[in-house]
Amino acid sequence: MNSTEPQLLDSLPYFDNDLERFPGLKEKVDREFARQPKPPATLHPGVPPEYQLFTKNPLLQAEFARVESHEKVTPLDTIRYQLPAPSLPGTDDEWQAALKNAHAQLEHQRMRQTNLTLLQTYGGNAWRIHNYLLESTVKQTEQTLEELKQMTVDVNRERKNAQTKLGSQLNSLETRWTELISSVLQIELANVALDNEVNMLNAREAELHVTVTDVTDVVSQ
Repeated sequence: MNSTEPQLLDSLPYFDNDLERFPGLKEKVDREFARQPKPPATLHPGVPPEYQLFTKNPLLQAEFARVESHEKVTPLDTIRYQLPAPSLPGTDDEWQAALKNAHAQLEHQRMRQTNLTLLQTYGGNAWRIHNYLLESTVKQTEQTLEELKQMTVDVNRERKNAQTKLGSQLNSLETRWTELISSVLQIELANVALDNEVNMLNAREAELHVTVTDVTDVVSQ
């Protein structure tokens, strides 16, 4: 069925209370639901697709997947920050490798000191700006959420008002239908009574005719 076509549902959930009025009806409904095929796994065409986060950042996407799956954070590899000395006396290659590792660690510490200096100089303002942007995003998200909640409330209110109005019309029509059926039944009963009365009068007329004929015959004799 085309999703653009209007869907007419024969149900007024805000008005119908047959399940509450007739307790045995709920068991029949549950049995009927159990016999029905399972609903499709796909969502309704009107539901938008799921929004994918961090599609342009594989690292953040992987981290988001880890958080969703409740996996523990992978511990940091501290071996690369160690300075193991070669076994004594050690070969020239081993000492050259240890020296290169020491230079790398020294450069790493120098870069860390530079980053710490930059962080102390500009980190505070950058963090405040970042927090301001996050607060602005949170406010916009909360505002959008409140608007969606209000839209949901408005839709449900409109549905409830429309169904209540339609329910009153259905009650009025059902009452009118009952009155008309009762009138038809009363007319049919009256017709049956009139037919019986006519039959009785016809039978009485026939009896009187026979009686008059007998009397006439007696007098003529």
